[in-house]
Amino acid sequence: MKPFPAHSTLLDVEGLKKYFPVSRGFFQKVIGWVKAVDGVDLQIENGKTLALVGESGCGKSTVGRLILRLMDADSGQIIFRNRDISSLDQQEMMPLRRQMQIIFQDPFGSLNPRMTVGQSIEEGLKIVGVKNYSQRKERISRLLSMVGILPSASDRYPHEFSGGQRQRIGVARALSVEPSLIVCDEPVSALDVSIQAQIINLLKALQGELDLSYLFIAHDLNVVGYISDTVAVMYLGHIMEYADTEELFDNPLHPYTLALFSAIPAIDPDKRKEQLALTGEVPSAFNFPVGCKFQGRCPMVEESCKKEEIGFFEASKGHKVRCWKVK
Repeated sequence: MKPFPAHSTLLDVEGLKKYFPVSRGFFQKVIGWVKAVDGVDLQIENGKTLALVGESGCGKSTVGRLILRLMDADSGQIIFRNRDISSLDQQEMMPLRRQMQIIFQDPFGSLNPRMTVGQSIEEGLKIVGVKNYSQRKERISRLLSMVGILPSASDRYPHEFSGGQRQRIGVARALSVEPSLIVCDEPVSALDVSIQAQIINLLKALQGELDLSYLFIAHDLNVVGYISDTVAVMYLGHIMEYADTEELFDNPLHPYTLALFSAIPAIDPDKRKEQLALTGEVPSAFNFPVGCKFQGRCPMVEESCKKEEIGFFEASKGHKVRCWKVK
């Protein structure tokens, strides 16, 4: 089921699945599968941001890599600009690489320590065919200025910059090939809070200036509420709730979403909410129980939750929840 109707849709993901084999023994016999991504549907409109949130290990980053075809999905469709790219080989994907880029979580690990900042950004320009050296230098200077780095810093190495500056360089490198979609894989989680705000504001400003679309992967709901237009809440490979950001923040419905919101720290002590403690254990991704994947931790669980897989129910227009109790 598609979460939203398509209008001016840049990316449409339907039924995306990725299972990893579990092997055992001397001959490494496959004894089962870890269902990292298990039937994910997403849509991103032109110039908009979809936030994908959830606990660590729920499959968020795997979804991002599948969309970019950095790994192959087992099934499902990835429609980018009205073209199914899910079955394209690497050679066929090459012309599309410049339209789809990624900003990684670790700004230091994503940069080659043996290359200067200018060389790292220049790589993409060479690949897309900018052969003139002076044009590449001019483009590098413009990109660095755009992200708040002095153009003269292009001859310096990554270790000479702070974490926030390195992430700005990562943004500049992603922008070098003029993409329309950027997967932001927890781009601020490794940074100090004050620097996080600067990077988020930079991403918002660049989106307005360049008409970019983002898949913003995060676990910080405060950040998500500020930058996103729509939010998908993910748990163990499934999307549990999907809605416009304002609607989700005003009216979260799924028990898992409610638990996430209750954990948001409040600055004002008088406005602090009672945290919803989740009991039970996270089930093994190797051996999911029948029915709802959240049943082992859900405070509202009933026998009907354990009989069959729960599909999406529409709580209101555009607000879909994987829980039959919202009917």
